[in-house]
This record gives sequence, C-alpha cells and structure tokens, in this order.
Amino acid sequence: MSDGWEQSAQAWIASQGDEGDFGRRWVMDAPMLERARRRPFRRALDVGCGEGRFCRMLRAHGIAAVGIDPTEGLITHARALDPDGDYRVAVAEALGFDDGAFDLVVSYLSLIDIPDAATAIREMARVLAPGGTLLIANLTAYNSAADANDLGWTTLPDGRRAHAMDHYLEEKAGWIAWKGIRIQNWHRPLSTYMMLLLDQGLRLTHFAEPRANPGGDPVRAAHYDRAPWFMLMEWEKPLLSPASD
Repeated sequence: MSDGWEQSAQAWIASQGDEGDFGRRWVMDAPMLERARRRPFRRALDVGCGEGRFCRMLRAHGIAAVGIDPTEGLITHARALDPDGDYRVAVAEALGFDDGAFDLVVSYLSLIDIPDAATAIREMARVLAPGGTLLIANLTAYNSAADANDLGWTTLPDGRRAHAMDHYLEEKAGWIAWKGIRIQNWHRPLSTYMMLLLDQGLRLTHFAEPRANPGGDPVRAAHYDRAPWFMLMEWEKPLLSPASD
C-alpha cells in the first residue's frame, strides 16, 4: 500500500518553496545547522532528504552530503536543483553504504515517515563512523499522538484552546492531509525511539525542544511556542564498542 509520498511529491515541493515551511525555516533549521557546525564533519548522510534542501544547506557549509529518499519525484527534483549533489532513491531500512561510511548521519523529520523504525535506526548506526554523530529532528510524541486533522488543537467548553492527545503509548500509523499533500505518518512514544537508539550503543549528547526563532510570523510563533511541534536529539557512536571496553 502506498504511503502517499509519490502522489504528493509535487504538492510537497510547492509547499516547501526555496526556504522550507514555517517549522523548518523558523524553528528547526538554525538549531540543526548549529549542531552540524559544532564539529568539522567531512561526510554526511541525510536519511529521508526529500527535495534535498538540508543537503544543500550542509554542502553550503562545507560538509559533503549524500541524500537518500524512497520518493523518486523528490529525488528527481533534488538532482535538478543541485546537479553536483549526490541524491539516491533508497529506503532507510536498507542503506547501501559501508559500515562507518559517514561521520554525520541526519534524520530531519523523517523518522515519522519510516514504517520500520527499528531497522532504520540500526542501519543509521551501522553506517555511522565510531565517534560520529546521529542528528535527529522529529515530531514531539505528544504531537504525533494528537488528532492529525487539527494538529492536536481543540476548543474546550469554556472557549479556551488546548492541545489534546490520546493513545500516546500505542504505536500507530495515521494519515495527514494539507495543501494538496496526503501522506502517512507514524506515531511512536518517545520511549520507543530512546530505547531503539540506546540499543545500538549510542550515547545521547544533546536534547532540545526549540522555540520559534525571531523574525517569522509572530502569531504563528506564539501559537507554536504554546505546544512545540518538534524535538532535536544528538547521539554519538562510541569510539569503542561495548564489547571492546
């Protein structure tokens, strides 16, 4: 069964424009780039790169980036925008790279699109070099557990607006639609992601739930800051495996 991405590729490209949507441009780009620039990374893999926007941003900061995505329409557009870039049609659960091929692996809002998160995280850890960094942006789990049709917001009997969620501990797929896009997203509790990453022997080095950055629409920023959509995690692969300690 299709997850909707191929059919939604052109609408997604139109929604992102040159600078990305509100959440990327005004919330996550700055902290993601800040973490990527903290060390002299040489080679990055962007898992679920979409139309290649973050790959291009990494390359602009001197980091050689390879982007993979299962949606051919998005990869075709990425190649058109960045002919010198390296973009490949591939799934996160089967990365066609050698062990330790990258010192930076990025999952920028892609874990929610991956059916088999356990295999994908295992693959990301495998291709990550010892001492390397896995940089993850994801929806907050209370957000993905909310009613996708209204981004979790509901009106209480007294007229107040509040963010609601349900069945938080139940891993499930759901459909979300906006601006001509209709795709399948996965909800998993935060504990699921944490345990999958810890099971690979990775070490959490940074965690954040970023506020909206100044400069964007102040109304949208204030709405976002009431119930932030995103979280950021940075994990490090030890130089020695636990068996070698």
